[in-house]
Amino acid sequence: MEYSQNELMISAAARELRGARVAFVGVGLPNIVCNLGQRLHAPALELVYEAGVFGARPARLPLSIGDPTIVTGAASVMGMPDLFQYYLQRGLIDVGFLGAAQIDKFGNINTTVIGAYAKPKTRLPGSGGAAEIAVLCGKILVITRLNKRAFVPRVDFITSPGYLEGGAAREKLKARGRGPEAVITDLCVLRFAADTREMMVTSLHPNVTRAQVQANIGWQIRFADALETTEPPSAEELRLIREELDPQRLYSR
Repeated sequence: MEYSQNELMISAAARELRGARVAFVGVGLPNIVCNLGQRLHAPALELVYEAGVFGARPARLPLSIGDPTIVTGAASVMGMPDLFQYYLQRGLIDVGFLGAAQIDKFGNINTTVIGAYAKPKTRLPGSGGAAEIAVLCGKILVITRLNKRAFVPRVDFITSPGYLEGGAAREKLKARGRGPEAVITDLCVLRFAADTREMMVTSLHPNVTRAQVQANIGWQIRFADALETTEPPSAEELRLIREELDPQRLYSR
């Protein structure tokens, strides 16, 4: 079946939720990913939204984390401080989804400034709750398109720590969470080497070449010895995405 790059990203990311119990969800693609994962791979998955909602089952695709639909069927609605203190800081959230204006070879994420902090070329929205999510969730997933502007050797500012300088640097931070586990892009899936913690390609999407991936990353990327091909979306995954989760094709086209 024909599918879009976004549909492939969504289905690949949803499979990363197997075995997860609680996920910190963003709007857009992560929201579709988690709802798809809940239907097919992790039926007991509870969705948590930064606005203060635990156990949500949105009646439609939320437009923002403040969209009233995120309280549909929720187990609990509370203030943001309560959500962060009682759930995130207690280590009760397995998976967190983060976006990135920049991400570097060690999974550090920048959503603060492009350029020098004192005189940036571009000032970005900042952390919000992203830094806490990066440090305290069991694992982090990133879903974003692959391009040299975003995938840089070193981020201009570390908003959300990944593996810092690589190696054992994150362990020295004594962060509760394990750190970034996978970066799902429109060309490939990247993970982090167990020894150096440097990002590497573990799965190429169908019909994508190594040269295409390298052309869209700002450093010499490593490819796994046992390089896989990403499984395309199944007919049922596409049906759910197109008919139930994003019928207007706002994010999955």
